[in-house]
Amino acid sequence: MVTTTTFAFIGSYANADGPGLYACAFDDQTGALKLLSQAEGLQNPTFLVPNEANRTLYTILEGTDTEGRRCGAAAAYRFDPASGILERLNEEITLPATTCHISLDPSRRFAMTASYHGGMISLSPLLDDGRIGPTADIHRHEGSSILPAQSQARAHSVIPDRAGRYAVASDLGLDKLFVYRLDLPNKSMRIQSETSIAPGSGPRHFVFHPDLPYGYGINELNSTFTVYAYDAEEGSLSVVQTISTLPDSYEGDNATADIHISPDGKFLYGSNRGHDSLAVCAIDAATGMITPVEYAPTLGGHPRNFAISPDGRFVLVANRDGNNIVTFSRDAASGKLQPTGSEFAASKPVCIRFAEITV
Repeated sequence: MVTTTTFAFIGSYANADGPGLYACAFDDQTGALKLLSQAEGLQNPTFLVPNEANRTLYTILEGTDTEGRRCGAAAAYRFDPASGILERLNEEITLPATTCHISLDPSRRFAMTASYHGGMISLSPLLDDGRIGPTADIHRHEGSSILPAQSQARAHSVIPDRAGRYAVASDLGLDKLFVYRLDLPNKSMRIQSETSIAPGSGPRHFVFHPDLPYGYGINELNSTFTVYAYDAEEGSLSVVQTISTLPDSYEGDNATADIHISPDGKFLYGSNRGHDSLAVCAIDAATGMITPVEYAPTLGGHPRNFAISPDGRFVLVANRDGNNIVTFSRDAASGKLQPTGSEFAASKPVCIRFAEITV
């Protein structure tokens, strides 16, 4: 009998002498998490991505080079869906500066990482046995923008499009989004186009719409969403709309973090750190433009990343300063969120990723 089980993987800020990576069973009826296993020996495994096809998990971490200097690295783990045990496969240096993001191309044959402190992105092949291979290509951005945090390039994420032809790199330091053409047979990438947005915005994360020719970015420094029209043939973005992630009445400090779209493509979600909420917006199917729906409290301080369950029924939010992951039910018609009462305790959680594994 073939069954499909949903798992949730969690990355966090952690020292190498303690647990930092968690594998959990996800109850798709209640939205609750149950810890199955955890991995130690990783310094700040904050961001991760699963490969469901071969049951592997890739996480960034802080490594050291041959001179003892801090650098970006990634580790590969095999995941046993029967026991939940994580088996470490290998670790590989990805960039000469610490990293903040990792993603896989749609073919699941390459990993891409981004370095905030180094202003760089990388491309690394994934080997047939699941291990991550040596870095094949590195690109460094150059320049600055108007705010103190933007004194240099600060690449924050790399997101491939659905076809795997291009990937969007958001650079917080430059107020630019770079579209890279992926030449995977030659293990390389090159800049196809650039899009500048309002100075002081600080683009952080990006998501493609699952069906429509639009992309959506969240800007950390001025707490805004930006909607882009995406030309999938030319590999280019053009700004359609920018709106605040905050209610008009809020006057406190804030910085945004993560962004996701519901599986049905009807609603956009973004996390506010300071206001400590998820901004919920409805997406117009004709224009791609967004309209605010609500600002749902996350019930914990400094919400970083969050994840929408594969069936779209639940949203799980990682509150770094709350040391918890809070589960919300999601109304499919309105997009609104309600806490279920389920919380999972984790020290300084940052990233949550779901994986549906068939056995």
